[in-house]
Amino acid sequence: MAEDSRPSAIAIMGPTASGKTAFAVELARALGGEIVSVDSALVYRGLDIGAAKPDAAERAGVPHHLLDVREPWEPYSAAEFAADARAAIDAILARGRLPVLAGGTGLYFHALLHGLAPMPEADPELRRRIADEARERGWPALHAELARVDPEAAARIRPGDAQRIQRALEVYRLSGRPISAWQRDPPPPRPPLRVLKLVLAPRERAELHARIATRFDRMLEAGFLDEVRRLRALPQLRDHPRPLDLPALRAVGYRQAWEHLDGRYDAAGFRDRAVFATRQLAKRQLTWLRGQLDARWFDPQRERDGLCDAVGRFLPAQAVRARRLV
Repeated sequence: MAEDSRPSAIAIMGPTASGKTAFAVELARALGGEIVSVDSALVYRGLDIGAAKPDAAERAGVPHHLLDVREPWEPYSAAEFAADARAAIDAILARGRLPVLAGGTGLYFHALLHGLAPMPEADPELRRRIADEARERGWPALHAELARVDPEAAARIRPGDAQRIQRALEVYRLSGRPISAWQRDPPPPRPPLRVLKLVLAPRERAELHARIATRFDRMLEAGFLDEVRRLRALPQLRDHPRPLDLPALRAVGYRQAWEHLDGRYDAAGFRDRAVFATRQLAKRQLTWLRGQLDARWFDPQRERDGLCDAVGRFLPAQAVRARRLV
């Protein structure tokens, strides 16, 4: 069998609070890598504490890509991410370094590694008109409209998922063709990469839940609410008619903090709601990850040996360095 000559990359995947960032940083430092963030919250400037964005110490000596590439009121699609990530990977490989893809956004991983079916580009004016309709009629009414023109898409999209409803209606109105039909078209060629997919996840769900709660309490201690107050003071968000419809502010923790500062919940209710929302996110991430049949799963605390052995077997020339991670 011919040797696989494609350039190599390692994907560090997993649910929120599973330790992906710490391991990805260790791996990149040990193997001469650079990190490409695969996270839909980390692309936004100002979402730092609540999004668990790598801090200065974690970034020291390890270049990070696709952090802070949009303002929190700006859109950023999975297709844009895939194009930006592929450009970053090409540049990393050109420097003779290892791309380490780290994050928990399944749609971003899919767009990058498998491609998205081609469909009409975004139309800002049409999006504005759809948003205006939503303000008058409500997103559930627009979801009902979607169900009439594209029942397949409507069955997958929640009535409150403004971003996906808007995009599905935009595609239909631009092309006269349902987005579900576009999505069945063959995707573009996959990037020429040999990828080791590693899923980091505690074996016990209770342990992951405890990690989520502990991490959120640390975020509060680090000034998460002050971060959200700074976001609320930005004119583009302060004057936005429906700020919580923006993708950035639908990130777990931020919506709940915003509603708390609006006076809808007290401090205890806010914490409970944010922790619960984060657990639900982790559940959705784990469901998606179970569909990655070519991924290898490891408990990052109990199976470090196996994790590092997997890296060493994938990159034999780096096996000695990989063992130093244990």
